[in-house]
This record gives sequence, C-alpha cells and structure tokens, in this order.
Amino acid sequence: MPGDAPPPDGPLTVLDLVAVRRWAVLTRSLFAARRAEIDALNVFPVPDGDTGTNLYLTFDGAVERTLATAEVSAADELLAVFAKHLLWTARGNSGVILSQLARGLAEGCAGSPEIDAASLAEGLRHAEARARQAVTDPKEGTILTVAGAMAEAATSTVSGPAPDGGGAGLGGEAVGVHAVGVHAVAKAALDAAQEALDHTPEQLEVLARAGVVDAGGAGLVVLLECLERVCAGQRAHTDHDGAERRSRLRPDAPSAALSAARPPAHDDSEAVPAFEVMYLLRDSDDAAVDVLRARLVELGDSVLVVGGDGEWNVHAHVDDAGAAVEAGIEAGRPHRVRITSLTGDHALAAHAGRQSRTEPSGVRPRVGTAIVACAAGDGLEALFEEAGAVVVRSGPGRRASTGGLIDAIREQHERGASGVVVLPNDGDTLLAAAAAVRAVADEGIEAHLVHVRTAVQGIAALAVFEPSAAAGANVLAMQAAASATRHGAVTLANRAALTSGGPCEAGDVLGVVDGDVVIVGADELVVAREVVHRLLASGGELVTVVAGADAPDGLLEAVTAEARTAHHGIEVSLIDGGQAVYSVLLGVE
Repeated sequence: MPGDAPPPDGPLTVLDLVAVRRWAVLTRSLFAARRAEIDALNVFPVPDGDTGTNLYLTFDGAVERTLATAEVSAADELLAVFAKHLLWTARGNSGVILSQLARGLAEGCAGSPEIDAASLAEGLRHAEARARQAVTDPKEGTILTVAGAMAEAATSTVSGPAPDGGGAGLGGEAVGVHAVGVHAVAKAALDAAQEALDHTPEQLEVLARAGVVDAGGAGLVVLLECLERVCAGQRAHTDHDGAERRSRLRPDAPSAALSAARPPAHDDSEAVPAFEVMYLLRDSDDAAVDVLRARLVELGDSVLVVGGDGEWNVHAHVDDAGAAVEAGIEAGRPHRVRITSLTGDHALAAHAGRQSRTEPSGVRPRVGTAIVACAAGDGLEALFEEAGAVVVRSGPGRRASTGGLIDAIREQHERGASGVVVLPNDGDTLLAAAAAVRAVADEGIEAHLVHVRTAVQGIAALAVFEPSAAAGANVLAMQAAASATRHGAVTLANRAALTSGGPCEAGDVLGVVDGDVVIVGADELVVAREVVHRLLASGGELVTVVAGADAPDGLLEAVTAEARTAHHGIEVSLIDGGQAVYSVLLGVE
C-alpha cells in the first residue's frame, strides 16, 4: 500500500484504488496513535480497556495481509479483499464488528471500480446493516447507533435535493447525485457519527456513570475521520508527525467528557462473564453455525458469529470457556483459539496450536531476558541475530507490523525467556512495537519497549544488554545507552521539499542529524563528512558507521577520516548494514 501518488489538491469526486489504499494506511496510523485514548473509554460491554488496541491490531493485521496478496486493479476489489482479511484478523467484540462494517461496505460498493458518491452512500448503508445483523442482542448507545447515524446521513446526502433546489429521491427519479462528490458524503457521515457518539452516554447508563462515550463508536469516528480526510484530498499523516488536527473523540458535552484514566472498577453487582473466547471456524455450514450461535447465547453474551463461504469468526463472553470451544468442535473445526480472562487475570490466555504457552508441569523455570529487534538490511539482521535476537524485517516502505512483532515476542517467550526487550530501531515503528508489548501483556508475557529511533541507537543498546539480567534492569541500561547516542544519516531526496537545512529538489543529498534534515548538498561524501563533524561537535568516544546497500565508493573512508581528524584517538566501528534508502547511518557515543 505505501508508495501511492500524492493526493490531488482539492476534494475527490470518486474513490479510486489509490484513494482506498490511502484510507486504509491512514486509518491504521490513527488507530495506532489513538488506541490508548479509545482504550480509556472502554467500559461496555465489559470494562477491560482494550477496544482501541483490538481495533488497531485488527486493522494492522488486515493491512499486512493485504500487502502480501496479489495486486488488485479496482477500488471495489480492494475493499472485498480487505474485508476478508479483517474477518481473519478480528480481535475482540469491536474487531469483529469492524470486520462486518467492512464486509457491508464492500458489498454495497461491488461493481464500482471507482466509487462515486451514490456507491459510497450505498456501501455505508450496507455496512450499518451488516454490523447490526452480526450482534445477537443489539443495544443503542453503542457503535451500532453511531453506524446508524452514519448511514442515514450518507444516504440523505445523495438522495436529497440538488444544490439548485431540484431533484427528487432515489428510485429512478432525478436526484442531486451527480452534483455530489464523495467528500460531501464522507463529511456528512462523519459529522452525524460524531454527533451520535456525543449522545451515547444518554442511551447507556454505564457510559453516563463513567463519564465517557462508547469506545467502539469512537473507533468508527476515527475510521470516518480518515475517510473524510482522504476524500478532502489531504495527504495521510499521523499524530506523531505533529500535523494531526484536534481529536474528534472528545465531545463538547460535559456529560460525555473523555475520562483521562483507565476505566473505573466494575460494579460487582453486575455479573461479568469470566472469559472472552474467540476462534475461527472451518468445515462447517450455515445450519451448524446457527446451532452454534444459539448454544453460545445460552452460555453467555456478546455473541458474534460472522462470516460465510467456509470461514466464520466466533466471539463470545462466557463463564465456561471449555463449553464454548466444545460447541465449536461440534459445529466444525475451530482454530486460532484465543481465551482471555475478563476478570483481571490476564495470565489466563490460551492459543490453539501453541501448547508450549500453557506451561505444563515439569518445564524448567523461565530465566533471563531475550531481544526482539527490527532490522532494515542483511548486515543489521545478522548483527542482532548474533546477540540471540529474533529479527523482524522493517524498513522504509514496509515497516514491521504489530502482528509480526507479537509473533516474534511469543517466539522468544516459547524459548524460555522470562522477559523480552523490543528494539524497534525506527521512529515509525515505535507505535507498532508499543501496541505489540501491550497485546502480549494480556497473555501473561512480560515484554518491554526500548525507545530507539535508529539502528545505531539499537546497536548502542545492544552493547549493554545482559541476557542473564532481569528484563526491567536491561531496559534501564539499554534506554540510557540509546538516549546517550547522537545519530545521523545520509540519504537522497525523493521529491522537492522545504527542510530545516533549506529547500531541496529530488536527487539532492540530505544530511540528517538527530532526526532533522540540516544539510542539503550535491555530494554524498561531502555531506557525510559534515554530518560527522556536527555529531562530534559536542564530543564523543565512539563513532558507529553503518554502510547502506548503495553506499558510494570512498564514503566509509571519508567518514572515518573526518572522525579521526576531529578527535585524535577516537574509535570508529564499521558495520556493513545493507539497509536501503540511507547510504550511511551514524552514531556517536
């Protein structure tokens, strides 16, 4: 999905393939940035504080799967593929409903290689219908209410009178559809959804008591905010870029003010099922699935059984997790089983096919700390693997996903590590790494994030890593080493822009110091020497030089000479990193 052409200057009239891709990527970014904010809203149906995390992990996994599939050639095809992947990656009640919203949207837009206003409105109407059908006991004041307002506003926008006062309703009569673009539909849907979200505390007493809006509805507002922005022709950017506008999750009504803390403790007078059970179901049919759904309703609540065409996603909150899984076995073949405690004991989590996580008696106790590290090149990958790390490939254009990082953390846990330290080694991967650490905590796995924004900081952190020490002690030492490392890089501009070092054109050489472009030049060797000079201006004892795959001849020698000229006796460490985009990465300790 990355690498799309820049968006147009004005609002879109249709959503083409590139625009739908941009919508998906932007939504993943905003779910990552706002997941903690949405988690803090989560008091219904149970106050487990994970709705934002589940929405992000669901979306992140689907984007990753879609990236790995064969190319599609039309917007409606991409929506259909993405909806199927959301069904497979759905986590939690909110993730399953999100998958059904996407399924309905794809169905409503089918047959439209480029989605116009009427098709988008129809898609949003189908989305609301699918989501409502999926819930066995629908309640107002939830994401369903927000989706209903969204669908009604979108439909009214294309079926209302034309701007000149003419037109009529849908059904073959003349309407103002042709005068309406997708941006008008998206904006109307967003505004209506936001207003409905603001009023959710008036419809659910549990929300009013907690002083929050519905968490699932807030997630849908984020999705629609991204759609509106893409339809407005704005480039995708995220909160941590510093360009994010004020969050729309904070309503103006005082009664629906966002709680700044985690959800309040649940009232013991209200019965809360002990477990959340989720699994995918194969080798079944509609009749067997109907029986399964009825059985799960007998066992508990929050029952969602969605899908078709040979694959269903099953979700329920129950006291008897074993009975919920057995019901699935009677209906077909459950796989990817996940059982999570809803009563505070997050160590109770099970996954089918991963028996080593159940810690059977007789297994030796867990000791020591292990590493999960991201790497952008063969040399960097080998370096971290030599230290015993499980490496997740990550670089410009293909960042590590949260799902990939979760799998790597689990792998180290299964090898017997008592704790895992995660080194993202890239600023754009920090959010995904933080979400992975949070997700595995619900499975009883101890994992910690070291905030390292470049590979050279990760190398500095690796130098003080002690496998036999506790994870907490390692994190303190590694974070201190990383924070004490100044970092720089040399790369080529891929487009014209205004930088901290002045304007640049495509093909110019850029020198980066501590994350800012401070040098614009024409010669990589000259710029590299200047970056080293600036990094050493405040002193240093060790310079780490990581050569990229496209480093020009003489670059390493020029950097080494500059370092030793500036400081006699300074140590220079040369590493063949093999990373793309950056011809050289530099660190000074």
